[in-house]
Amino acid sequence: MNVGIIGAGITGLTAAYDLTRQGHQVTVYEARPYAGGLAAGFSDPHWDWSLERFYHHWFASDQDAIGLIEELGAREQLFFPRPTTSIYHEGRIHPFDSAIRVLQFTPISLVDRLRVGLVTLYLRLLRNWHPLEKLTAAEWTRRAVGDRAYEVLWKPLLISKFGQDHYQNVNMAWFWARLHKRTPRLGYFVGGFQALVDLLVQRVEAQGGAVRLDAPVRGIHRAAAGLRLELRGGDREHCAVIATCSPQALRERTPELPADYAARLDALKSMGAVVLVLALKQRLTQGHYWINMPKGGDIPFMGLVEHTNYIPPDHYGGDHIVYCGDYLAPGHPYFDYDKEQLLAEYLPGIRKVNPGFRTDWIRASWMFAEQYAQPVPVLHHSQNIPSHETPLPGLWLANMSQVYPWDRGTNYAVELGRQVAQMVVADAQGT
Repeated sequence: MNVGIIGAGITGLTAAYDLTRQGHQVTVYEARPYAGGLAAGFSDPHWDWSLERFYHHWFASDQDAIGLIEELGAREQLFFPRPTTSIYHEGRIHPFDSAIRVLQFTPISLVDRLRVGLVTLYLRLLRNWHPLEKLTAAEWTRRAVGDRAYEVLWKPLLISKFGQDHYQNVNMAWFWARLHKRTPRLGYFVGGFQALVDLLVQRVEAQGGAVRLDAPVRGIHRAAAGLRLELRGGDREHCAVIATCSPQALRERTPELPADYAARLDALKSMGAVVLVLALKQRLTQGHYWINMPKGGDIPFMGLVEHTNYIPPDHYGGDHIVYCGDYLAPGHPYFDYDKEQLLAEYLPGIRKVNPGFRTDWIRASWMFAEQYAQPVPVLHHSQNIPSHETPLPGLWLANMSQVYPWDRGTNYAVELGRQVAQMVVADAQGT
């Protein structure tokens, strides 16, 4: 087959890897001048390793990503430290990444701590998530752990991820998935995630595929031999096309989609993401990697991630790397900010974490933003997800909105890319 893939993120590159390995002709079209999508990295002259634009790690249970890395012959480049993940509450940072630390979390009563531990254990052991999508996470968790624990622990998480407009509508199956497979050990790749992306690109090209960067697809149309992709440098035809872009991007570029399928794409809601990355001359916190922040008031972001409390600063020229990240509704004013404006907004939150922080600690800074970063799974969401096979013959959709109930992440991007590649081949073979 001659297959076109829209998007050189992990989903698109994994699909391209599998298809080229089977001998199919594949061209990947990426609008950006770099591959990797949300997992892409960037670099600085001071650094030996690249750094992700948006903070990333794997869990020890992420078997799809681990399996692909093993296939690529790069298992020795994957390692699993155990950093400290924490919660900020009323001026203090509390480690919160083990049963012992949950029991030591004094802002809630001992009875509530025991309830949180038992409920977490129950959700980790539960296998059948389907009944949970009939209930909201807000409703289920409040009833399970009580008002105080919900208000301190899990309501802030829901608001941080989905904002005031959506947090009460997110279903419990999504929340279950966040707890079910997570592990205290977190995986990373030597050289950063971009090193894995580059390895995937190299393997796709070595197997006969092509990865075209700075090549945005402007339209998808029917053609005599399948589908025609409208490109800046001239149109290309393929017998099958896998679109790994957002639902809205597919909708905008495919005028021939039937109205009912297009309406399903339009109905999918999502949050965008904004991240400020700081290279500091000294450490911000004492050993905390990930700090969940209760966004609101003078806390203007949902997470502070001190990457170099996870991966040693030696790989970044001695810089101490800090992310301040937030999920925002598409169209939020922050998407139009520059990094200086965003830093001004975020400074009060940074100083809540470390009152001694001064701006002269900053050696360099960067800002990254994506309008499509976090799908919003509402009640009965499994019934809302459009099929991978679109009504336009030969056109397939594979994006984060379809990895439900799992949260977005590179492990599920690998799984999704492999699934849709297999579907495309099976369809062509009539099986």
